[in-house]
Amino acid sequence: MIRIDNIKIPVENGPDIHNIKSVAAKKMKIKESDIKNFRIARKSVDARDKDNVCYAISVEFSCSNEKKLLKIKNVSEAVKYEYIIKKVNTDKKVIIVGFGPAGMFASLVLARAGISPIIIERGRSVEKREADIERFRKSGILDVSSNVQFGEGGAGTFSDGKLTTGIKDKSCRFILEEFVRYGAPEEILYSSKPHIGTDKLIGTVKRIREEIISLGGDVRFENCLTDIKEEKGKIKSVVIKNSKEIYEEEADYLILAVGHSARDTFEILSEKPIKIEQKPFAVGVRIEHKQEMINRAQYGKAAEYLAAADYKLWTHLDNGRGVYTFCMCPGGVVSAAASEEGMVVTNGMSYYARNGENSNAALLVGVDTRDFGTEDVFGGVEFQRKLERTAFEVGGRNYFAPVQTVGDILNDKESKELGDVVPTYRPGVTPCDMREIFPEEIYRSIKRGIVEFDKKLKGFADKNAVLTAVESRSSSPIRIVRDERLYSAIEGVMPCGEGCGYAGGIMSAAADGIKCAERIIGECGDTTNA
Repeated sequence: MIRIDNIKIPVENGPDIHNIKSVAAKKMKIKESDIKNFRIARKSVDARDKDNVCYAISVEFSCSNEKKLLKIKNVSEAVKYEYIIKKVNTDKKVIIVGFGPAGMFASLVLARAGISPIIIERGRSVEKREADIERFRKSGILDVSSNVQFGEGGAGTFSDGKLTTGIKDKSCRFILEEFVRYGAPEEILYSSKPHIGTDKLIGTVKRIREEIISLGGDVRFENCLTDIKEEKGKIKSVVIKNSKEIYEEEADYLILAVGHSARDTFEILSEKPIKIEQKPFAVGVRIEHKQEMINRAQYGKAAEYLAAADYKLWTHLDNGRGVYTFCMCPGGVVSAAASEEGMVVTNGMSYYARNGENSNAALLVGVDTRDFGTEDVFGGVEFQRKLERTAFEVGGRNYFAPVQTVGDILNDKESKELGDVVPTYRPGVTPCDMREIFPEEIYRSIKRGIVEFDKKLKGFADKNAVLTAVESRSSSPIRIVRDERLYSAIEGVMPCGEGCGYAGGIMSAAADGIKCAERIIGECGDTTNA
């Protein structure tokens, strides 16, 4: 097969596959009937020229005179994607803690290889979890075991299901194909900014779980790791607790696929001969604009033909701080993401259609040891908790989130009323002054970031835009050290994914889970192709 890159299609014509095929045939000076196995390989929007916004599309197909066509500009040989899982015959016992993207894909690969993992997940199934999250949004009643952070699918399930990543890993295509196999939109295979949407991801996650169980996996919800037992420097067993009992499971391997909010698990691990380090991360707010304004700023007049626009902004201030936007949710809502009582945490979420009135994104400032004020390994965790407790207090001690308009923060004024951007955070919001929550330097960095980003995206500093505090869980504040075999200081214990400091998003976490699974498969003796 050959690949043709940089086919330009006017957005008003729409990304119709028949139209794209016709344009590709004309570009190659061949008949449409000569084209076989045609597919879109990549699709993005080129909006650099607001008067000529177009789709930039790459396609792949086979035809009779491929060698001749390979001499044409922007034509290359298509790359063949193949991911082979090896079958093994072993009695080794693998336990996986956490059923987010890392734990889920580690489980899936191991189960297909013939190794039946036991999966321990402190939260509930994705169906029950959805109800728990909605109850929190409506009533302010928090379930500390089942929320935006904890439960099947991990935090990413209730954050739009964004699949963008900067990693170049052989498993990335496999991950996308598996999502599609279990119900995700096929367009994630070629979109430059793929997303599934929380509404579709819920069903997709459930079907992946059902596949793992059908292959012999054992998924145990509402079960929590309480201890790790070792013998002569190797994993021996784990102790697990649920509502009925505390029990022990032998283990040859333990994949720690815990999320970045598993603070109590981090404390358990710190009591073991496992090295944990502080890690820089970022904190800030969620910023909400009218989606219509973002669309116009990004696409101009072409906005009427295109889906909701997104953005990704970054700047480095002269105070040494990096300020950036993260997890942008077009047409989405700001979600209540607390996992501990007496704390307010925000996140962002979109459904597949991305058709809400507002857009939102995390507006973050980089933090590290200088902000924590301690070399203690959990200095970052305590820094997060302090911000989250303060936000809870300022919000009214009822899980309402503190909010401030951009106009007021730029003028160092407490917000007492809001404009025409209606906050989407539930159960509710309380107008405030962000100086009550953030240290001075972080507060000033947020302000300066807004001004800088307005130069890049007109309207970003709109006075009616709303800031909601706090966004504190963008990444893990710790890293659990592992060696070249992916082991911690205890042989067989494998720190994995975002919570342990080795990923940043669904795709990289899933890829790291697969990496750990591959290590186990490779160590389990002779293999054959599945």
